Amino acid sequence: MSAASKGHVVVIGAGVAGLAAAHRALARGARVTVLEATDRVGGKLLPGEIAGLRVDLGAESMLARRPEAAGLAREVGLGDRLQPPTTATASVWTRGALRPMPKGHVMGVPGTAAALSGLLSAEGLARIERDAELPPTELGDDVAVGEFVAARMGREVVDRLVEPLLGGVYAGDAYRLSLRSAVPQLYQAARTHDTLTAAVRSLQAKAAEAAQTGPVFLGIEGGVGTLPLAVADAVRARGGDVLTRTPVSELRRDGTGWRVTAGDLTLHADAVVVAVPAPAASALLRAEAPAAAAELAAVEYASMALITLAYRRADAALPDGSGFLVPPVDGRTIKAATFASQKWGWVGAEDPDLFVVRTSVGRHHETGILGRDDAELAGVARHDLRAATGLDARPVATRVTRWTDGLPQYPVGHHARVARVREHVAKLPGLAVCGAQYDGVGIPACVASAYAAVDQLGGDLAGVRELTANPVQSLHGGAGE
Repeated sequence: MSAASKGHVVVIGAGVAGLAAAHRALARGARVTVLEATDRVGGKLLPGEIAGLRVDLGAESMLARRPEAAGLAREVGLGDRLQPPTTATASVWTRGALRPMPKGHVMGVPGTAAALSGLLSAEGLARIERDAELPPTELGDDVAVGEFVAARMGREVVDRLVEPLLGGVYAGDAYRLSLRSAVPQLYQAARTHDTLTAAVRSLQAKAAEAAQTGPVFLGIEGGVGTLPLAVADAVRARGGDVLTRTPVSELRRDGTGWRVTAGDLTLHADAVVVAVPAPAASALLRAEAPAAAAELAAVEYASMALITLAYRRADAALPDGSGFLVPPVDGRTIKAATFASQKWGWVGAEDPDLFVVRTSVGRHHETGILGRDDAELAGVARHDLRAATGLDARPVATRVTRWTDGLPQYPVGHHARVARVREHVAKLPGLAVCGAQYDGVGIPACVASAYAAVDQLGGDLAGVRELTANPVQSLHGGAGE
């Protein structure tokens, strides 16, 4: 370990990435101070309650097939609270009906046309089969997911399945999102196969050979929003400081280290981890890393809102399953719904007389809906739930949680931008960056990014190189992520 990483490390930002970085730096022997501008830790992970039930008001699940998030949860004492979904059977609300979520696809891209039978029209299924007749596509350095899949298989598979799945992760536009960054395994497979269906089948064969058992996703009893609280407690227990309501206004080189200014507080650090969203990171890096700051200033974000509703079981019932996704092409307002009491056993057990539904609205460049007040948004959610499921009861409680600029977008060329940011940052000793805007938006990706940043401070670039070569694919956790 270098002197910088063993000395005083200041972490700017107390989302899950910043807290994971602080936890790792402490384990490596550093003295750590975490500075958070808002009045709480956790970023996009937010535990809350509705009608007395504990629920997540932000992200609700984490990919279990990556070790980072579940491993961190176990390290901070939450291992016995990790729980898989009680049901992973989701639907797609399209063409006027709830249709079973197909199996046998990679982020909506099928290995055979038959895999999407029942979801697409006969014409859409026939168009998928034409993939086998088309000449190979030269992917180049990157390509938009929707553009590539539509050229090979037709727009219907994109509009009815790829788009809602990607939209659930990024709240973005499949025709703008990067294949290389958003679905990296498929990008790599498509480069070595003549058809897209062959590329998908090769990934499915690899998964079968790996014989992975256990759940794809995990939640935490009480909500994944409890994870950052537990990490912050662990950081404090090991001697670290976590200061909220402490916005950093300036980051400057100071001899061989750094000077961090936050209001009246000035800290001298041997190393700094910048773990805040791109706009804030850009502002902090402008003085010492202007080229990195310019790259980060260009990162776009999508805003969204979650409408959480609680109902009496005596008043209504829901279809089976974990919820449903909604393709934008169908013209509905909500983009997904999660039947939280059916998806998570601990939610259903907290009050057997109630059930909870989470719905989401808002996509990239779709800001009009978010201008409505909370009562209007709750009304929109109830209208669409009624149309999709017949749920016509009056909820006993509603909560609207707005995530303004909550999800970074990964457009074509995103990987190159991230590489340029890291190249510029690497020129400054004792500085590293991490967070959702780099290598994946899910919790494991943020934790992996944080670990790579701390390792970089110690001179170990293996983690950064691995993430640069293989971003962490963020999957949709069933419905309403």
